[in-house]
Amino acid sequence: MAVTAESLEKKIRDELQATHVEVLDETAGGCGQKFSTVIVSEKFEGKPLLQRHRMVNACLEEELKIIHAFSMKTLTPADWTKRQEKSS
Repeated sequence: MAVTAESLEKKIRDELQATHVEVLDETAGGCGQKFSTVIVSEKFEGKPLLQRHRMVNACLEEELKIIHAFSMKTLTPADWTKRQEKSS
């Protein structure tokens, strides 16, 4: 199974009902695929960070068996809005 940034983004959007997803393929030689993500979903509301990460890990269970490195930032829509305001 080939894992691509596009396939990860689609699965995250579909299963976590994410309103914003950024998937960056950081694979550059090395020993395997490496991705970093930013995921914004209302499903994260009221959930601590560990539970949010577990939700993403469950969503991508099969893909994570193949991927060498995966990092994620999991945000609620309110978190995302605050972050956007700070950067502007």
